[in-house]
Amino acid sequence: MIERDRETAERMRALLECGDADACSAAFRAALLDVAPLDRDAWLDLAFGLGPLPDDGPDLPRGCVPYLACRVESLLRAIDLAPIEASDILVDVGSGAGRAAALIRLLTGATVAGVEVQQALLGAARDLVARLRLDGVSFVAAEVPPLPQPARAGTIFFLNCPFSGQRLARLLAELEPLARARPIRLCCVDLPLPPCPWLAPIGASGDVAVFRSLAIPEI
Repeated sequence: MIERDRETAERMRALLECGDADACSAAFRAALLDVAPLDRDAWLDLAFGLGPLPDDGPDLPRGCVPYLACRVESLLRAIDLAPIEASDILVDVGSGAGRAAALIRLLTGATVAGVEVQQALLGAARDLVARLRLDGVSFVAAEVPPLPQPARAGTIFFLNCPFSGQRLARLLAELEPLARARPIRLCCVDLPLPPCPWLAPIGASGDVAVFRSLAIPEI
């Protein structure tokens, strides 16, 4: 990362930690996009003041994927493809250390509810949003599925490959009744979905695919 990028990251971190998240949102996005794509993850970690991630612990359920932070490029593609807007409630399934949740909130203004089962990662996520003084972001300790009650209000569900197989099938089965009540979208990163007659693709780019729910006739 070049020195100029380090300086902008440090400046953005200072603004966030002073409680100016709303005021610096546009400037933050402009500064991030001004960084070379291959350097954006390192830039974001510096701007957020992130150190090494906690190790996965024994509370990681069988069948779940060990936590790996979502790449900035994937998050930017998801934001644009969905699209994610300030009126949305985004549920980050397997929210880890809160990096994606914080960035999505900062860039879009959407309300973000993270769901994470590992206590060390959950603590890191809560520390991050408290230090950056980000409102509109919360985290719930839960194993998914089932979705905890706060997450059932989501309009967008973000899945950075938290699991696959039967666990994914159970989550999709749980989301289907929610789609009967209101339109929902799914943003999937590195996660092929099994056939779902109630979902239609919105678009795909690189490792990101976005789907919307279809009107489901009552049985």
